Amino acid sequence: MRNVPAGEISQRIRRGFTEGRAVVVTGGRSGIGRAIVEAFKANGDQVVVLDRLAREDIINVDVADEASVRTAFAAARKQLGIIDILVNSAGILTESRLEDMSLSMWNETINIDLTGVFLCCREVVGDMRKQKWGRIINISSQLAIKGGTGLSHYSAAKAGVLGLTKALALETAADNVLVNSIAPGPIETPLVDGISESWKAAKRAELPLGRFGLPNEVAPTAVLLASDPGGNLFVGQTLGPNSGDVMP
Repeated sequence: MRNVPAGEISQRIRRGFTEGRAVVVTGGRSGIGRAIVEAFKANGDQVVVLDRLAREDIINVDVADEASVRTAFAAARKQLGIIDILVNSAGILTESRLEDMSLSMWNETINIDLTGVFLCCREVVGDMRKQKWGRIINISSQLAIKGGTGLSHYSAAKAGVLGLTKALALETAADNVLVNSIAPGPIETPLVDGISESWKAAKRAELPLGRFGLPNEVAPTAVLLASDPGGNLFVGQTLGPNSGDVMP
């Protein structure tokens, strides 16, 4: 973790963190992550994308690998300076009943969908606390709350994200670093494309709205949680754009 120059901190505080903020989005190449990237750019923010499929404008990262995460965030800081907002959107989704699930499938999901969030949060939280401002937004799932057939590994990982979000929020709120999560319902993304058609048909039939959401219907929730003053009272909360699948 680098030391943040006092001048850099004071400049950002004077600016009020209202525009031109430095944003990192993991898993921002496609789906919900990509929509969130575009929403923050439209807001006038500077955005760096971390994804395991890199290209010219994307920094390569394996969020489950500690060394890879450190390297990727070092590269992001070279572009942005201190990071104001982190969105953890990287994740995988596979399908198997628990009795048929291999340990490797379980571990892969936990490592990417939960441990990856921990590693990325750890990279930014120290600097955010030093500058007395920061926003961390973790993408969970409504299945963290209600579970899903054939998705015990995914449900467990995403439930862990909710617990991590609440615990970290308690640790950092006094320093004006607000940590929250978004738990979308099923969204039309490449991630969901890999799930069986029978599962998707059954899920659509359950939804009061009768349809899956779109990535650009989720992205504004991230912008809200990072906004000032709109997001200033959200601490350890979970917002659920989920087509009515969960009504807390």
